[in-house]
Amino acid sequence: MKKINISQKLAQFKDHWNPRIIGELNQQHVKIAKLKGEFIWHKHDEEDEMFLVLKGTLKIAFRDRTETIQENEIIIVPKGIEHKPIADEEVSIMLFEPATTINTGALENERTRKNLESL
Repeated sequence: MKKINISQKLAQFKDHWNPRIIGELNQQHVKIAKLKGEFIWHKHDEEDEMFLVLKGTLKIAFRDRTETIQENEIIIVPKGIEHKPIADEEVSIMLFEPATTINTGALENERTRKNLESL
């Protein structure tokens, strides 16, 4: 049991759309990532996904609307809901999701990350 300094962990990388694991609890991964630009439309058939915005402003597009999440706000995307994260400027986020969650859901492309780095 050691405390985790999130700012220090975020300072260890500069790339976007590549989550890192910083903790685990109850078969859940605690992840951090930096986002910039638009991701892809995707969904997670078996997992809910929680985004906590640490720095910046994140938009999550749904097929019927777009939600804007500011610093210190969260949004929970229920399993099966198609969504697309958008970061006009760099955003730092924390994710809480089951360890089985793949960032692009059932889609596989150049942004798919299956073997995440632990910091």
